[in-house]
Amino acid sequence: MPHLTGTATGCTATGGPATDAPATGLRTGLGAPGCAHPLLASAEWNALARTGAPLDWVVLDVAHGGPGVRPDPHCLDAAGRLRNAGVRVLGHLDAGHGARSRVELVADAHRYLEWYRVDGFLLEHCPADRASLPEVRRTVTALRALHGEAHVVLGHGTHPYPGYAENADQLVTFNGPWHRYRWSQAAEWTAEYPPERFCHLVHGVPRGHLDEALRIARWQGAATIWFTDRTDRGRHARPWEGLPGYWDDIVSRTGTGVSE
Repeated sequence: MPHLTGTATGCTATGGPATDAPATGLRTGLGAPGCAHPLLASAEWNALARTGAPLDWVVLDVAHGGPGVRPDPHCLDAAGRLRNAGVRVLGHLDAGHGARSRVELVADAHRYLEWYRVDGFLLEHCPADRASLPEVRRTVTALRALHGEAHVVLGHGTHPYPGYAENADQLVTFNGPWHRYRWSQAAEWTAEYPPERFCHLVHGVPRGHLDEALRIARWQGAATIWFTDRTDRGRHARPWEGLPGYWDDIVSRTGTGVSE
C-alpha cells in the first residue's frame, strides 16, 4: 500500500509503471551510508560538511564495519566538522545478518561514542525475520543505554517483519541497484508509519532517471534517501564511498517539500 494517493511516474505500489505523480509536501533528506576514509575522500567529506545540504545523517565507517582498534584523528576531525555543521553522525555497526553478538556490537558502539562522539548508529546487515526480533530489540535497548538520545537506524536492506519498526528511529527498507528499485514495492504495513521512519539506498541510478527515483521514494513513503550513479561493479565496487556524480543536482532537488 502506498503512502500517497494517486499514481507516480516510475512504479506503483504493486510494481507496475505509472504516470502523473501526486502532489505532496513530503520533505526528502539525504542519508550518506559511508564515504571512504577522509584521507582518501577529503573532497567528499568537505562537501558533506558544507552547510545547506539536506543531510539527515552521515555514517562514519572507520574500518569497513566498525570503529577500528584505535582512535583515528582524521575521522575525529571529519566527524567533528559535520557535527559543527549540525549534521548527525552515525557509527557503522555490522550485525553480520545476526552472526555478531550483542556484546560485540555494544563494544564497538562504546568505542564510537568514546572516540568520535557519534549521535547514533547504523546497524548494517540487520536481520529482518520475526525470530531475530527479540535479540535485535535487546541490542537496540543496550545501544540506547549507552546514549539515551541515540538515533538508531536498522539497515535491513529489505522490508523486515513489521515489529522492527517499533524498535528503531528508522529502517532501511531498500538497499540495492536501480534496476530492482524502479520495480520495487512498498510493504502494506509501512503505510501505518510516517515517511520519516524509512530510508532507501540505491546505487546505479543514471542521471536521467534521478527525478523518477525521487518520485518512487516519495510514492513509497521513504523520507531519507541516498541515490548514486556509482555502481557495485568494477573500480566502483563500493558505491557508497564517493558522492554521486550529480551531487549538486540531488542537493537542489531535496530538502524541502516538493509538489510533483
